[in-house]
Amino acid sequence: MLRIYTKDQTHLVRAVSDGISNVTGLENAVWYDLVDPTDDEELFVERCLGVSVPTRDEMKDIEPSARLFHEGGTEFLTLTALVNIQEENPMKTPVTFVLRESTLVTVRYAEPLPFTLFGSRVTKPNGRIYANGELVMVGLLEALIDRLAQVLENTGDEIDTISREVFRNRTKSSTRKAHNLQHLIEKIGQKGDMLTLAKESLISILRLATFHQTKDTSNTKAARELRNEFKVLQRDASALSEHAGYLSTKINFLLDATLGLINLEQNQIIKIFSVASVVFLPPTLVASMYGMNFRVMPELEWQLGYPLALAAMVLSAILPYLFFKRKGWL
Repeated sequence: MLRIYTKDQTHLVRAVSDGISNVTGLENAVWYDLVDPTDDEELFVERCLGVSVPTRDEMKDIEPSARLFHEGGTEFLTLTALVNIQEENPMKTPVTFVLRESTLVTVRYAEPLPFTLFGSRVTKPNGRIYANGELVMVGLLEALIDRLAQVLENTGDEIDTISREVFRNRTKSSTRKAHNLQHLIEKIGQKGDMLTLAKESLISILRLATFHQTKDTSNTKAARELRNEFKVLQRDASALSEHAGYLSTKINFLLDATLGLINLEQNQIIKIFSVASVVFLPPTLVASMYGMNFRVMPELEWQLGYPLALAAMVLSAILPYLFFKRKGWL
């Protein structure tokens, strides 16, 4: 899909087209948005701007030199965005910004929510005027950072909820408590994955902003204002990255605490079995003695031999139990 936004007096407007070959108003085009583009759409953008649109495999390259570079007066910048954040399986996707003079091309193979919201916002009158592609890129980066800030805030609230469930679990049933702790480990793992993805996205935005800022050496008022905006983006991305690191530390602590509680539950169960085996060992010994097939066993001739043997077994079980109870082992 190809969306083309052209400049109006107060806002951007979507270019009207009856097909790729019949698009009007391209002389004022500011933003070409390629979403899972076809070969024809890529060729159309390349003919319009004289730039080479990166392929999907090129966008996945993790080397900084392959994600951030200049070529023939055109700037190629690739960052990592998040999709499916509200679902159980969030994913990352590369997004490439191709900045040529005053025109921006974005290439992506997914639909991150910030792009959808920003595309709706720029077409509304009486808002900020995005006069060139660089301003559009700033707006998109701000939208991405705002979304990541919201993700970190929601994740922090969910981590607090998990913390209360870990340390204030009032379930008395060992089986149910173990099941709850296992469920909490799964939730902790999900939040840990989310934080890892968010931090990776923030670092990619920080690298992009730093790279773009170092390449801009003009000293006009507009250039200085843009550099200030990129500095704000850098500070925001850096602060959010540190916050994501703090949340990751908290996640690791909760994981260790949950695993420790599971070990305590397992040790308690093993202790119960150990005590039970020790308690029943003396009665077993008594029963074994009177189960031996010797001819001379005076107790076998006694009239009270059987009750005394039962009493000896019960007493030999009660005494170890009372001893363990007094020592506080139960």
